[in-house]
Amino acid sequence: MRGLTELTGGAPAGVDEALGLVDGFDAALTGGFGRLGAEQSAALGALAGALAGSPLGGPAAEAVDKIAAGAVAEAHLLTLAGARTALFGSVHDALLAQLDGAVGRTRARCPAADGDDVAANLLAGCRSWLAELAIAGWRGVDHDLVSAADQFVEGLLKEPRLRGAAVLLDGLAAELRASSPVATMEAIPERRWADLWARGMLLTRAGAAATAAEEVSGRLLVLGVDVHEHGTSVQVQVHGVLEVDGGDARLVRTAVAAPKVDTITGPPMWRLLDAHPTLLKALAERRCLNVADMALRPGGDLVWDDGRARAGKEADPFAVARVQLADAVAAEPPPLDRHPVRIAEPVFLEGYAVNETALELDGRAIDIDVDRLPACGPVTPELVRASTSCIGLVRWDGTWRVQPLAVQATVKKKPVEAGTGDWALGPTDPKVLKATSRTGDAVGVLRERAGRLLRK
Repeated sequence: MRGLTELTGGAPAGVDEALGLVDGFDAALTGGFGRLGAEQSAALGALAGALAGSPLGGPAAEAVDKIAAGAVAEAHLLTLAGARTALFGSVHDALLAQLDGAVGRTRARCPAADGDDVAANLLAGCRSWLAELAIAGWRGVDHDLVSAADQFVEGLLKEPRLRGAAVLLDGLAAELRASSPVATMEAIPERRWADLWARGMLLTRAGAAATAAEEVSGRLLVLGVDVHEHGTSVQVQVHGVLEVDGGDARLVRTAVAAPKVDTITGPPMWRLLDAHPTLLKALAERRCLNVADMALRPGGDLVWDDGRARAGKEADPFAVARVQLADAVAAEPPPLDRHPVRIAEPVFLEGYAVNETALELDGRAIDIDVDRLPACGPVTPELVRASTSCIGLVRWDGTWRVQPLAVQATVKKKPVEAGTGDWALGPTDPKVLKATSRTGDAVGVLRERAGRLLRK
C-alpha cells in the first residue's frame, strides 16, 4: 500500500496530451472520414504528427493527406487505426511503468506470435464493412449498414482461430444495431466505438490470427476473481500465481464464460459455468489447482481446460498474496493489448483506513472502484469500508483505482474474510440463500424450457 500511494501524484507526463489527440481522432470518426471539415482534418494531422519520429509517422501523414483530399482507401484507414492504437500503446506503457515502479513488479518480454492467414475472404469482408463505417461516421450508421456485416461475422464465428475478432465485431454490430439510427442519439460513446473499430481493423488484417502459446504444468494459486457480467454473457476471470514446474512463479489469469439472459443475475449466475466443476470447486473451497499441459499465451493468459486440472490442497489467497505476489513475474502485454483500459494488475494492500470511497495511508489516498463489485459474491461496499486488508486489481480510468477482489475486515468485533469467488458453488450467507430460494431456480427453468423447444 505504501508503494501504491505513489500513484496519487497523477498520470505520467504526456498522457493527457496523447489522450487529447485521440479525442480529436474519435470526433472525426463520429462525423465520418468521407466528409472531413477543416477541424477534423487538423485533428487527424495532429495525431499523425505525434508519430513523426516513429516508423508510422510517414505512412500516417500520407494517409491523412489522402483522406483529407477525399481519396479514402482501406489501406489508409488501416494505417490510421494502427496510429491510434500505437498512441494508446504509448499511454499504456507509461502508466504500466508507473505502476510497476510503485509496486516493484518485474515483467518478462512478450515473444512475437506468428500469424495465420486463415479465412482471408471473410476477414477482407469485415475490413470492408469497417471501412464503410469509418467513411459514413457513427452518425451515418443505419440498420442497412449494420446488417451488411452479418454474413461475414457469422462465418468468423465458425473459425476457432478467429473467435476473438468475431466476438468483437459481433458485439460492435449489436451495439450499433441497438442504437440505429445513430443520428438520433443524444450522446455517442465515441471512445468505446472507436476502440472497437480500430481493434477490429487490426484483428482482421492478413495474418493477424496469432497462434503462439506454450504448454505449462504446475500449481495455480488463486489470488482473486473478477466477474464481467453483461445482459447476454458472463465471464469469470481468475487471477493467480502459477508455480511452473522447473521455472519461476508467474502472474497469470484465466477465464471461463457462458451466454446468459438478463434475468439471470446475482448468485445464480455461477450455475451457468457448471461446465467447469474443477475450477468452481477450487474457487469456492479456496484450493490450489494442479494443471498439466495447459496452454499459456504470451500475455499471461492461461487457456482454461477443466480436464487438465484437478483441485489440490487448501491455499489461503491472503497468504499467497503476502508471500508470493511481490516476487511473481508478470507478462508483458502483447502489442494489440496495450491499452489503458486493459490494465488490471493484482496487488495486496494492508494497514489502511477507508474513507467512504478511498483507501487512505500516511495522508494519501487511492480511490476504490466499488461499481465493479459483482452481486454474485459476498464482497460488498459495506464490507470493503470495514476492511483493513485487501487483494485487488489496480485499474486506470482517468485516475488510478483499486477494485477489491477479496477483503479481511472486522464486523461486530469478529474477523471476517470474503472473496468474490466464495459463492462459486452457491451462496453461504443464510439471508442470501433465503432470498434466492424465494425466486426459484431460474437457470434450471430456462434450461428445461430450452430443452423442450429443442425436442420439438
